[in-house]
Amino acid sequence: MRKPVNQTQICFPSNSVNESFGRAAVSAFLAQLDPTVSDLTELKTAVSEAVTNAIVHGYREKLGMVYITVKIFENGKAVVRIRDKGCGIPDIRQAMEPLYTTGGEERAGLGFSVMQSFCDKVRVTSAPGRGTSVTLTKLFETKA
Repeated sequence: MRKPVNQTQICFPSNSVNESFGRAAVSAFLAQLDPTVSDLTELKTAVSEAVTNAIVHGYREKLGMVYITVKIFENGKAVVRIRDKGCGIPDIRQAMEPLYTTGGEERAGLGFSVMQSFCDKVRVTSAPGRGTSVTLTKLFETKA
């Protein structure tokens, strides 16, 4: 992978009220690509799902930190990595199945499906007891 033309990092406590901050910060940084409203909305939704997963599933009943790295590449490619140091996912394949959730009846189990539908690539790595990393890749059409 080539060197990014710009990048940023943020981290914040896993309070549920901070989910919107994570989404807005990523959106503001990616505005430099002059994306369509539709493309930006899709990525913001995917980021929201990943941050929510870190907060609700990664840390469950405790507070931790959520880390976001955003990289922009020359060809209009954006790579957003959302990471936690929470409980981890024992079976990533199962966790990515539509409707599967460990969050109880109030959760739909569609977070990873939403991420996959709105991004060009979604990669999940995790280790039980060490945390989870979700990497979202989206290609934005560049203006000529």
